[in-house]
Amino acid sequence: MPDREAQQGHETLVVGEDAAGRLDAWLAEALAPGLSRSRVKALIEAGAVSVNGTPARQAKHKIKPGDEISLVVPDPEDPEPEGEDIPLSILYEDADLIVINKQAGLVVHPGAGNWTGTLVNALIHHCGDSLSGIGGVRRPGIVHRLDRDTTGVMVVAKHDQAHRHLADQFADHGLTGPLERAYQAVVWGKPAGLKGTIDAGLGRARDRIRRAVRTDDAPDVRHAVTHYLVRERYGEKPDGTCAATLVECRLETGRTHQIRVHMAHIGHPLIGDEDYGAGYRTKANRLPEPLRGIVGDFKRQALHAFLLVFEHPATGETMRFEAPLPDDMEQMRAAFAAI
Repeated sequence: MPDREAQQGHETLVVGEDAAGRLDAWLAEALAPGLSRSRVKALIEAGAVSVNGTPARQAKHKIKPGDEISLVVPDPEDPEPEGEDIPLSILYEDADLIVINKQAGLVVHPGAGNWTGTLVNALIHHCGDSLSGIGGVRRPGIVHRLDRDTTGVMVVAKHDQAHRHLADQFADHGLTGPLERAYQAVVWGKPAGLKGTIDAGLGRARDRIRRAVRTDDAPDVRHAVTHYLVRERYGEKPDGTCAATLVECRLETGRTHQIRVHMAHIGHPLIGDEDYGAGYRTKANRLPEPLRGIVGDFKRQALHAFLLVFEHPATGETMRFEAPLPDDMEQMRAAFAAI
């Protein structure tokens, strides 16, 4: 480990006797987990890093034992998105992260067509100075997303170290740690068996947003696996069919629209899903009232992220959060259960 003297916004480190190699790689390891390598590289290129008193402008600068490395970390810049006073359902918050129960209709991140009114805008307003900066910008660290009209539990980092730790957990998909993500969905019909696995690669459909099942040799295909478990069946008939099913889905991978595409792929799209289940819209006409009206008025995919488990990036504690079905899905579930 290098000798290290720290001041607010400033680091001075001395390269150890057994160290050598690129400046960015050595410095990122020496400062881990506080700054990522990409952040270190950006600081070097901005002239914020000196070697033996001389600014080092290249990340590939070779360091040698005894070199004195000085780093000035500027205060986080103000975020480009502006904070907006948007109501949030907060399940937990501390200096490292915030956990929310996201409502339907809330886009997670600003983008084309949604530059305001997003979760990021809401968190900038709510968290204020407790955001110490992600990549040098005072903004929340998004490590996973939910679609605009999908509800449920999300965790967001407040600083770089927490962001990196949480992002690594989500990239690992719970293979070596405690991460769990589980969803509830109301789908049309009766999926086969009480549980099942859908292993089907996903790629882009005809537009840049939608996804579709693709063959393994497709150029943009990404491996995707969804496990489902039947929780309730509604309106079962003597012929073995039923009107709809409440399923619990767990992701072995995390792809865009994965649950929605996979359930549609096996013939059981989510109720209300206009992108992947529009052809099932007329099924509502064969339902009894008041269920017919409830389903007909349900204008989003019936999908809710009800469970999230992860390791706290600072304490190592296993954190578990659950959120009950939102009112609109619970009303529909109860109406289906009554038929």
